[in-house]
Amino acid sequence: MKLKITFKHLDHTPALDERIREKSEKFEKYFQGNTTVQWFCWVHNDEHWAEIKVHGPKFDFFAKACADNMYKSLDLVVDKMERQVEKQKDQKRNKMHSHPYETPKYKEIQRCIDDEEEYYEKYLEEKSA
Repeated sequence: MKLKITFKHLDHTPALDERIREKSEKFEKYFQGNTTVQWFCWVHNDEHWAEIKVHGPKFDFFAKACADNMYKSLDLVVDKMERQVEKQKDQKRNKMHSHPYETPKYKEIQRCIDDEEEYYEKYLEEKSA
């Protein structure tokens, strides 16, 4: 995993750099292979902003957060990113394990077919009587 950290209107401190590296290690459990993590940290109007972009071969994620200090904004942005990744993983997992005949769309189609068959059977009974 490649890591790139950029600061704007903010001093690059070793403590802040170490905190960002710690937070980036959390993403190793989600992403394997050729992944690039870019951090952008800046201060604007006494608000501390943190932004993260994660780019891989088949995915791109982005999150941005603001707080009154940089450490809080780093925590917020990591939480947002983890929620995005978990949501995407759940969607893929559900799509792989779901049965196509259990979807609401299929059930609606099947109900319409059953109604038409019932109507046709009644029609044949009336015609033969």
